[in-house]
Amino acid sequence: MLRTRILTAIVMLPLVALLVYLGGLAWLAAVILVGGLAWREMTAILQRSHFSVDRLLGLAFIVGAVVTAYINSHQLLQVDLLRPLLTLFLIATLTWALYNKGEYPIADWSVNVAGALYLGFLLSHFVTLRERPNGLAWLVLAITLTWIADTLAYFTGISIGRHKLWPRLSPKKTWEGWVGGSVAVIIAGPLLGGWLVGLTVWQGLILGVLIAVISLYGDLAVSLFKRTAHIKDSSHLIPGHGGMLDRLDSLLFTVPVAVYFASIIAGP
Repeated sequence: MLRTRILTAIVMLPLVALLVYLGGLAWLAAVILVGGLAWREMTAILQRSHFSVDRLLGLAFIVGAVVTAYINSHQLLQVDLLRPLLTLFLIATLTWALYNKGEYPIADWSVNVAGALYLGFLLSHFVTLRERPNGLAWLVLAITLTWIADTLAYFTGISIGRHKLWPRLSPKKTWEGWVGGSVAVIIAGPLLGGWLVGLTVWQGLILGVLIAVISLYGDLAVSLFKRTAHIKDSSHLIPGHGGMLDRLDSLLFTVPVAVYFASIIAGP
């Protein structure tokens, strides 16, 4: 399992790095593809949890939210499209709910909307961060710090982990693992932050602490969905790593935090 995990990472890292480097339409297309795959996994999880799902409306919102982020970043239109997109999505999904013959149509509508908003809105920040000034460096910083936190937490946990952190949602996570990952990313924050985007030591420390905390909750948020459906991985798409949601979990929380942190530190 560990060998497969490492080999898959070796194959995936250059591809991800290339797409991040290219940015623009290549990165936009990659985020849309990732969003579509993650939504497919999300709808499967919801169906396993006995909810009715409309795949098309949720997918349309996710694609629309990501494309809107690109349009807004480049100021291609004079109006922000996110509000009309959200309005149309709510009207369309509530109309769908009217025709839903399930036992709990409002519950079905709620989880469909929540799932699509969760993926679409948070994923749109991946485009926003890349397309901002010095966006390549900021995105590399956000992804690298998140991976450091996750990777060191994983290896520390399997090496010396004894005390369960959140057994209801993630039985294998330990306090020792989280502390190991947190210490690593708090050290890396000032070092990488100073090198990549010119952060001061204190700014790097603050970002490291934010990533350490918020990445844990991003991971647990996906675990909440999975445990509700009584599954371990969101899918078997990525050998040794589970599904797309399993790879996105922490990043869905940390990349938006990096967007707003960068806006405060370096301006919009």
